[in-house]
Amino acid sequence: MRGIVSFDMDMTLLDHKTFQIPESSVKAIEKLRENYLVILATGRDMDSHHSVALKDQIHMDAIIHTNGAKITVGDKVIYKSFMSRELKEKLLTFAVDHNLSVGVTIGNEDYYTHPENVTDMDKKKWKECGRRYEDPWRLLDIDVPSMCYLGAPEGAALIEEAFDELRLPLFAGLTGADIIESRNSKANGLKTVCDYFGVAMEETYAFGDSMNDYEIIQAAGTGVVMGNGDPRLKEVADYITSDVDEDGIYKACVHLGLIAD
Repeated sequence: MRGIVSFDMDMTLLDHKTFQIPESSVKAIEKLRENYLVILATGRDMDSHHSVALKDQIHMDAIIHTNGAKITVGDKVIYKSFMSRELKEKLLTFAVDHNLSVGVTIGNEDYYTHPENVTDMDKKKWKECGRRYEDPWRLLDIDVPSMCYLGAPEGAALIEEAFDELRLPLFAGLTGADIIESRNSKANGLKTVCDYFGVAMEETYAFGDSMNDYEIIQAAGTGVVMGNGDPRLKEVADYITSDVDEDGIYKACVHLGLIAD
C-alpha cells in the first residue's frame, strides 16, 4: 500500500443537499482501494443508528469516530477515551441552566438536555423527528467518548468560553458543534491509525470541509479542502478542490495522481 487516504463524512463525502454520497466519490474510493488504505475521520459515531447505514455502504479500512475519541479497524477498537463523570455533570448542568441542547446519540436512543430544541431543529430540516429521547442524566453512568451541541453558533461559543478543556468546532451548516476534549482530535486519530498500519504521516492524504478538520488537514502529508469548505480551513489547505456535489473528491484524487481518470 502506498499510504492512507482519509475522508470526513458530512459535506465531504456526504452531500447534505441529497443526503447521498455522490457516485463519483464512491467510484474514487473503489479505485483508491487498489493502492491505498481508505479511512473515515468524522465527528460522528459511525456505530450509532443515524450513521451505521453509511458505514455499511462504504466499508472503510479504519474509522476515526467522534473526532478521535474512538478508533476502530473493522470490529476491533484500537483506541477509546471517555469523558469523566465530573465533566459530564458540569456540562449537562451548564446546558440545562442556559437552555442549550447538549447530549449524544447512543444506538437507537438520544440523550439530550432540552430535547424540545432538537425536535424543532429536526422538523425544520426533515419535516419530522423520529428520535427516541432518554433522560440525559443517565449519561453520567454511561461511557461517553464525546458529545455534541445542537443549536446556533452563539451557544457553542458560550460553552467553549466556560470550559477550557473543551473545543466546539461548528458543523458545516452552523446547526451545532462537536464537543471535543482538547486531548482528542482527528489528527491524533490519524497518527494512531498510521502507527497501527505502519504508515508514515507523510504518506497520508486528508479530505475535509469544516473546522473539526483543521488539525488533520494540517497534520496530513497532503490536506485537501472541499470547495464548499470553511474559508478558514482553506487557508491551511495544500489543495482546494470542487464542491462535494461537483465531483470534488474524484477530481482531487485524479489531480493528485491517486487514481487514474
